[in-house]
Amino acid sequence: MAKVSRDMTPSARAGSLPASPIRRLAPLADAAKERGIHVHQLNIGQPDLAPPESITHLLERASSEELVYAPARGASDAVSAWQIYFSHHSVDLEREDLLITAGASEALLLALMATCDHGDDVLMPEPFYAPYKGLLAMTGLNAIPVPSGPDFGPPDADTVRQLVTPNTRAMLICSPSNPTGTVYGQNDLEKVGAVAVEHDFFLLSDETYREIVFDGPAAPSALAIPGLDDNAVVIDSVSKRFNVCGLRIGCLASRNRAVMDAALELAELRLAVPMIDQRAVVSALTSPRPYVDTVVEAYRERKDAVLSALGNIPGVVAHPPGGAFYVVAELPVDDAESFAAFLLSDVAVNDETVMLTPMSDFYATPGRGKQEVRIACVFDSETLTRAIRIVGEGLETYPGRTTI
Repeated sequence: MAKVSRDMTPSARAGSLPASPIRRLAPLADAAKERGIHVHQLNIGQPDLAPPESITHLLERASSEELVYAPARGASDAVSAWQIYFSHHSVDLEREDLLITAGASEALLLALMATCDHGDDVLMPEPFYAPYKGLLAMTGLNAIPVPSGPDFGPPDADTVRQLVTPNTRAMLICSPSNPTGTVYGQNDLEKVGAVAVEHDFFLLSDETYREIVFDGPAAPSALAIPGLDDNAVVIDSVSKRFNVCGLRIGCLASRNRAVMDAALELAELRLAVPMIDQRAVVSALTSPRPYVDTVVEAYRERKDAVLSALGNIPGVVAHPPGGAFYVVAELPVDDAESFAAFLLSDVAVNDETVMLTPMSDFYATPGRGKQEVRIACVFDSETLTRAIRIVGEGLETYPGRTTI
């Protein structure tokens, strides 16, 4: 057979994926470090808090654990632990309603694949977590932006309703939100849930930051809203509430048994999530408090420090978050990504600089977020205050400074 000459390049699918705005400036950060500059990485949600002792103790004993395949749904004791965890939040689930995943990212990928077909539309209030856009591109889905309410509040139900078409298959929300900290209250979930029921689409709810709420109790779960058993699909993770991003343990949860059966079939193709990682979080899931209370208080102090420091910089508009641990700020610049690059390449105060996340890729609407950045409050208050002061000094010399 004659050889057919082909261009040995990556697939169109891979080539079409958007670059990560959270890591896109990493080469500039690496170059700054090579120059001896300390980079305060406020671009990524990597907490510096110590995890619960129960997790570290089990990991220390990991050499005695059997290195065997876990069931595709998850290790039995880990599934039971997730059941107990959800019961603390007024959500009672059967074992078949749960699927342990490799973090929230896999949970969302499975949720999209189990609920949507290629070419379907997914409504997303913007700004949204930027990797959502890449996951939708991977699965051949269309991101349909939904305008948020005032100051990044939950979208109005009528606004959502007007965007629904016969192609709408799901709505993806995050509460508390990464990046804005928006918290969907009971009434908010009931309203968007009613639209989902009315128009027969799924409500995919990313609840990774559930407990991290600054004024009031933990954010309510979509699974606690009456009448949404067929529509609500929850994405969750231990990464943030227990400060164990590297363990990659999350879960997918829904009372829609057909969806969960489909998700399990998909999960069986990847065989299993690491057994040791699953067992490491069992104790923390079954008894999350008082540990998570200390986490919330730490982020409340850090958020306040960032807002106070930003308030001292002329021209900066900061949006106080209701939860999670990020602050979105509008900067007096022509382009936030150019400014973020400028900080890394041209600014050093006492051999320190700052890495921020530009926000344009957190939107599906072209042109939105061009002057905004996301700041991750993942260091102590003193360090965060010093880092924001460096941002202020960078604004004083940035050639593209404007007025908002």
